[in-house]
Amino acid sequence: MVLEPATATQTAAPAMPQLKDELDIVIPTIRNLDFLEMWRPFFQPYHLIIVQDGDPSKTIKVPPGFDYELYNRNDINKILGPKASCISFKDSACRCFGYMVSKKKYIFTIDDDCFVAKDPSGKAVNALEQHIKNLLCPSTPFFFNTLYDPFREGADFVRGYPFSLREGVPTAVSHGLWLNIPDYDAPTQLVKPLERNTRFVDAVLTIPKGTLFPMCGMNLAFDRDLIGPAMYFGLMGDGQPIGRYDDMWAGWCIKVICDHLGLGVKTGLPYIYHSKASNPFVNLRKEYKGIFWQEEIIPFFQQVVLPKDCTTVQKCYIELAKQVKEKLSKVDPYFDKLGDAMVTWIKAWDELNPPSVLNGKAS
Repeated sequence: MVLEPATATQTAAPAMPQLKDELDIVIPTIRNLDFLEMWRPFFQPYHLIIVQDGDPSKTIKVPPGFDYELYNRNDINKILGPKASCISFKDSACRCFGYMVSKKKYIFTIDDDCFVAKDPSGKAVNALEQHIKNLLCPSTPFFFNTLYDPFREGADFVRGYPFSLREGVPTAVSHGLWLNIPDYDAPTQLVKPLERNTRFVDAVLTIPKGTLFPMCGMNLAFDRDLIGPAMYFGLMGDGQPIGRYDDMWAGWCIKVICDHLGLGVKTGLPYIYHSKASNPFVNLRKEYKGIFWQEEIIPFFQQVVLPKDCTTVQKCYIELAKQVKEKLSKVDPYFDKLGDAMVTWIKAWDELNPPSVLNGKAS
């Protein structure tokens, strides 16, 4: 099966874009954003936050007609001052700065090598529309429904599903997938260089409570009010011993916090078309420590217990940072620095987003 992205003529603007004034699209990049032309029918009604990585003197060209703001490293340093040290450089982890400066309730983030996918009928997939559906419908983390998402059209709760749990819980995160180039680690890339994902699985699932997952940041949406302060993509890239674990780290953190606070995380639809594979040898250099470290990091997250008085995302995250320093610094001194950066991130978040503004939630 030969996979191709949708063409511009196959994409059509939705009749009424949902959450137009309540959602920002965050894009990290080092290059001109020509890929936006393909997404124009779906993205043009929304505000874009572009986070430019690398050389701040380079000019990034954005196609005309888009409403956007662009931040480079100089802007980040100016806005955050000394706290800018928590924002990664020369790594797509810099995208989380866009989460911090946004003033909207919802965030959708996408990489610049992700194109519009087609469903099995050949119809262009409006990824943003599906993410919004996922976020606006409850999740069911406490009991698995064998028909997957019971809130989708044509589905429901199956026989034996407890009525007391059918209201579900608010959905904090919608994790989308990819056709064509799968999100593999470097060793898997090396042994399967020609493998392509051609399977379009028409399903959305709530990830059960107590189950971790590998979160990919290239096709991701979340409720910023519910989980935003925990969407920190860590210290990666320039000057750090690890890369390509930014979204993984954020995923482990948000899942533990969502489980604690009774929030939901969904995965499955929507698909995007991931157009190009990154260099597996470069990826291996970035990942190799993480490949070893994750065998200790994941058991740490599986065993984390957050105290009952951690009633906000900020309190949960500060507690998590403390436990990271206590338990993971023995793995490598990097985690001591990462724990400090997690605290710095929360301080910077609260400075730009005073807790009183966010639904009266104090940190």
